Amino acid sequence: MLTAPDQRTWSGRRDHALILLAVQTGLRLSELTGLRQEDLHMGTGAQVRVTGKGRKERCTPLSKNTRAVLAAWLREPRRAPDQPLFPNARGRRLSSHGVHYLLAKHVSAAAEACPSLKQKRVSPHELRHTTAMDLLHEGCEQCVIALWLGHESIDTTQVYLDADLEMKQRILDKTTPPNGKPGRYRPEDKLLAFLKSL
Repeated sequence: MLTAPDQRTWSGRRDHALILLAVQTGLRLSELTGLRQEDLHMGTGAQVRVTGKGRKERCTPLSKNTRAVLAAWLREPRRAPDQPLFPNARGRRLSSHGVHYLLAKHVSAAAEACPSLKQKRVSPHELRHTTAMDLLHEGCEQCVIALWLGHESIDTTQVYLDADLEMKQRILDKTTPPNGKPGRYRPEDKLLAFLKSL
């Protein structure tokens, strides 16, 4: 999906940067659309700073690749004096509907190369879920994932872990399990003789 936006266009470069940042950081939709250039720290210890639910501030580190894409995006000419980091064509804040629209457009384009995407509904929250699952599969502890996503309670993060188990169970249910028979332990004669001598 990251290769779907046409980076020869301004909107394609914007969408590529937005999707990459969303998948790498797990920011909420409102956090993504509300970002401003000053929320990015691009030097040593590159990070994005957001104020999330409950007006709680958190910093999320940026990978080298994400930092490079964002640095290129920041060199784009501004469309409005005080525009958000990812503006619409008029330089204003992207709406929730606008982000859903651009994701659907890019999923549709990506489905040409990856047909399995045709059956998937990709929302901004799915990108957040992808971040959580990537962190989980890399061995991050639940409390670290909760901090990364800005969850107040670890119980909220548990939803992602349960979803992963449900997904695995659905996959297992679709497979044909190997035909195995339970074995029964039969002690050898020497062991039986020893046990009887006790």
